[in-house]
Amino acid sequence: MPRADFYLIAKPRFSEQPLLLVCELARKAFAAQQPVLVLTRDFAQAEALDELLWSFDEDAYIPHQLAGDDDDAGTAVLIAPPGVDAPARPLIINLREQCPQQYGERVLEVVAADPTEREGSRVRWREYQRLGFDVSKFDM
Repeated sequence: MPRADFYLIAKPRFSEQPLLLVCELARKAFAAQQPVLVLTRDFAQAEALDELLWSFDEDAYIPHQLAGDDDDAGTAVLIAPPGVDAPARPLIINLREQCPQQYGERVLEVVAADPTEREGSRVRWREYQRLGFDVSKFDM
């Protein structure tokens, strides 16, 4: 059964910069040798995440790139803004307002503390349940 985990941001470290949580999740996936696809809301968010993955921890190196190159399949963390085709991977981090059209074994939803984002996450929660996902929530 596929799984959807919702990470609800509450801690100041992440509420000030929600993409830090995405970096932490990507680091954990890379350490577990699990390729990850990050679906961003727009190109600006994709570029911001790309930059942050280089700098969020000076001791961490996480191979990553924006989707759309020939070597996408060999990259540990693939960042895909809307309009860029990228194959589904077993683990997807979704930052978009809608559920992914393709998904693997697990989807991680990173939800900022903003009330509008929380409402959107409730809609996605119900959609994942309708699709037969095992759904969980984690306060971060």
